Amino acid sequence: MHTENDAGGHAGTEAWAGAVEKALDLHRGEPGPLLAVLHDIQDAIGWIPTESHARLAEALSLSKADVYGVVTFYHDFRSSPPGRHVLKLCRAEACQSMGAEALAKRLTAKLGVEFGLTSADGAVTLQPVYCLGNCACSPALMIDGNLIGRVTPERLDRIVADARAAR
Repeated sequence: MHTENDAGGHAGTEAWAGAVEKALDLHRGEPGPLLAVLHDIQDAIGWIPTESHARLAEALSLSKADVYGVVTFYHDFRSSPPGRHVLKLCRAEACQSMGAEALAKRLTAKLGVEFGLTSADGAVTLQPVYCLGNCACSPALMIDGNLIGRVTPERLDRIVADARAAR
């Protein structure tokens, strides 16, 4: 599992600093650009390093607490590097009624982590999501941006095995 100070083989200081500056340049002069800047950084390197908060605060005339508050408030922002694959399992009512809770238990047992964490092998970051807009095909999950509906326990096992095997 990654920690906030563990780059986990992902972007080093130079890479994230470059991503921060690029995002700031792209949104310079826009009103209230923090969310857009954070999205651009995460799109570039996969997470928002805590060490970047001071630079963002300075450039956007905010406090470090303001930046930290936004990063930690929104569930889609990560403060540590993700695994090679990000798997989001829908936890909303429609999916729960179709077996998502059993899938969640199977998934956390199979990966050996709770939601919000990354498997020890660095393969999968597991995130809860509270609607993927695929209720008619529940239970649903998303892996690396690909939506998958009607997930059975067997299909879930294949998805996890494929993610672990892929680099």
